[in-house]
Amino acid sequence: MEGQRNVSELIVLGLSHDQNMQIFCFVLFLFCYAALLVGNLLILVSIRCSPLFHQPMYYFLSHLSTLDICYTSSVTPKLIADLLVERKAISYGNCMLQVFAMHFFGMIEVLILIVMAFDRYAAICKPLHYLLIMNRTRCNLLVLAAWAGGAVHSFPQFCMVIRLPFCGPNEIDHYFCDIFPLLKVACTDTYITGVLMVVNSGMVTLVTFVVLFFSYVIILFTLRNHSAEGRRKALSTCGSHITVIVLFFGPSIFAYLRPPTNFPEDKVFALFYTIIAPMFNPLIYTLRNSEMKNAMRKFWCQT
Repeated sequence: MEGQRNVSELIVLGLSHDQNMQIFCFVLFLFCYAALLVGNLLILVSIRCSPLFHQPMYYFLSHLSTLDICYTSSVTPKLIADLLVERKAISYGNCMLQVFAMHFFGMIEVLILIVMAFDRYAAICKPLHYLLIMNRTRCNLLVLAAWAGGAVHSFPQFCMVIRLPFCGPNEIDHYFCDIFPLLKVACTDTYITGVLMVVNSGMVTLVTFVVLFFSYVIILFTLRNHSAEGRRKALSTCGSHITVIVLFFGPSIFAYLRPPTNFPEDKVFALFYTIIAPMFNPLIYTLRNSEMKNAMRKFWCQT
């Protein structure tokens, strides 16, 4: 690998060169990251210390909160720190680690969202068999499968990226190390690698979105036969999930399902799936969920 490159560090150009804009972004993203950490930790502790942990939906939600923290922490702290310095450098090793962590935790989060959709399908469409279908053993296996899927998705990409030679320009027009910006500065023909990346990331993202979309269409179609109270409760839960899916998958599809090029708009869209969507997850899943609010109120009032 050392023979293929003479670049020991890479320069990320960041979101803006304007000093005032950088200060504004520093305050904004510091607040967003703090809100994300506090919100997701609040969900984690509240679920773990309440009977909700034994319900499949909240068991998966606790894993989603953990992944939100891991996924965003692979990018956001470095972004916040870079907003305070003029030269935004990242070592080659940390850059490769960031690429791997982003896609590893991101893919696990995607698969957990699919598992949560399956859980809602079982609860609404197969209510009499729900506890049998979503027993704890199956829940554990589904979470384990999500982690295995994250590894299967991320390791091939990581292997392709780490083999790229970097021997010339080392400036990345982004605020973190991602695949397409790295392909642009690699000193070799990256067409085949770019196509493989689009198939791996772009098609996986699109197929996942389509599967989730039709899953919730089936769930909403089934709700016609429920009582008004049952429809209201189910729609509240599904509405939360659909909001998360739109916030996460919309920008992700734009970023990865296209020819492997780098656009200035990529940085804006990347903010949605790296910071904004994970930050809103705690709000979406708590403010629209009476069981979650009651569990949090009961636990923290006792504390």
